[in-house]
Amino acid sequence: MATPGTLAIDLGSTTTVVAFQAADGGAPQLVEIAPYSCSDPCVVPSLLWLASATAELPLIGRQVIEAGLAGSEGPELCRDFKRGIGGAGGSGGSGGAGAKGADGAVTAVLSPEQAGAMLLRQLWRRLPAQLAPTRLVLTAPIDGYRGYREWLHSVSQDLAVEEVALVDEPTAAAIGAGLPPGSRVLVVDLGGGTIDLSLVALEGGEGRAAPVAQLLRFAGRNLRNSSQKLRCARVVGKAGVALGGRDIDRWIAAALWSQVNGHGQPPSSWLEAAETLKCQLSEHTEASVLAVLPGGTSRLLQLTRQELESILLEQGFLLLLEELLERVLAAARAEGLGLADVEAILPVGGSSRIPLVRHWLQERCPGVTLRDERPIEAVALGALALTPGVRIKDVLARGVSLRCWDQRSGSHRWHPLFVEGQNWPTTQPLELLLACSHDGQEQIELVLGEPRDDERSEVVFRDGLPQLRRRPAGEAEVQPWGQQPAPISLDAPGKRGSDSLRLHFQIDGQGQLVLESEDLSTSRRSPAQPLGPVR
Repeated sequence: MATPGTLAIDLGSTTTVVAFQAADGGAPQLVEIAPYSCSDPCVVPSLLWLASATAELPLIGRQVIEAGLAGSEGPELCRDFKRGIGGAGGSGGSGGAGAKGADGAVTAVLSPEQAGAMLLRQLWRRLPAQLAPTRLVLTAPIDGYRGYREWLHSVSQDLAVEEVALVDEPTAAAIGAGLPPGSRVLVVDLGGGTIDLSLVALEGGEGRAAPVAQLLRFAGRNLRNSSQKLRCARVVGKAGVALGGRDIDRWIAAALWSQVNGHGQPPSSWLEAAETLKCQLSEHTEASVLAVLPGGTSRLLQLTRQELESILLEQGFLLLLEELLERVLAAARAEGLGLADVEAILPVGGSSRIPLVRHWLQERCPGVTLRDERPIEAVALGALALTPGVRIKDVLARGVSLRCWDQRSGSHRWHPLFVEGQNWPTTQPLELLLACSHDGQEQIELVLGEPRDDERSEVVFRDGLPQLRRRPAGEAEVQPWGQQPAPISLDAPGKRGSDSLRLHFQIDGQGQLVLESEDLSTSRRSPAQPLGPVR
């Protein structure tokens, strides 16, 4: 008889982890998906190889590696697609299969969304017969969270499961760390395609109810049959960038190729060799591997830990980590918290095993305990702890502003509604009065936008290699939303400079910006209406 329970899938740029926990309790377990999974640890390489875009039976994971196709440069190989799903990859994202594009990733025979959907659906079909999931928990990165969430929601509609939930990856990792109630943990997630840093506060402690996982429910459905009390974790601050372990592999491959050829880009088979060297150097000070040269000949590649660290420092990797950490700590300082208030650091993701990263964390955060158990599986196992009856309380990765008429200057200005780092769903509405900009005005236009960061690193690609570039500080710009809400009609023509509308803005549990309005000339109230998702 099949065992009911919760299945967690953590789709990664390099590997995908599947874990299961029975409904009646018991220890969570990693799930082997034959014939796709590799062992030690039990993961599925995020690889697909298919003869055409319409192929229904692709090779997946271990099958691709065993067939010797992981280094293929042809249009059949799909890899590195997570970073392009739903805009999650920013400047670093690209397609799912095909020849190399300008950013060094592969262009699309399948789009990133199609490749990811095919992988998830094939994993679902190949689940062991003794497992009967009644609940599916999926994980999403911070960067591009909105588009990625919409994609996961769409994919999950085809899966025969009663309940579907979503949680952001760093929060799942913090919950799975087993920290005591009231703890604050810094999650440093260095995945294959993204880097995310989050400071997560576990509620409880000092006489308060103990915490439970942070969970987002799709379509407003509550998870049923929970015997646990409602507890909630809170993200104090977070920051991310679309650069990860696969980009480190590119840096290594380019450095080694320059020693052999002096110019041009290395073949994709060298990326596999670079990844192997990187993994070996997590345990040893020297590493070597055979790599295939064009023409079929082989060459022994060697790299020391010191050489790897020189590559990372030259590319500005530690400067990027420092910037992301400072953005997270700035959000913490806004709540009166500092680094001294952090009880633990939780490194997750394959690249978190790089010794240089560990040393930087220990030097940058002295006295804070490093919880580095099972970095590859941490997110999936933490997601299983996200039990029924929990709702999300997250923070905005980007703010939202409204363009308003400024009476003093006689021009329009952007007025912030909700800012980066603010909690959602909101508990109290934000009230705002809008005035007319000219006499006889019959409607007021609502123009919403997303503020851009004043200063941050961005990932650009030059000659196929990812590089970090600083954007200069200055007056913050606002990017108008691509789709704007309809104007609000006034019951009576307004006068220049006179208040005409009272607006109430909130962010609901689905991440939607919601508006209620009141016409001040007649006191007529309009029902709440969603304006669009925020992130």
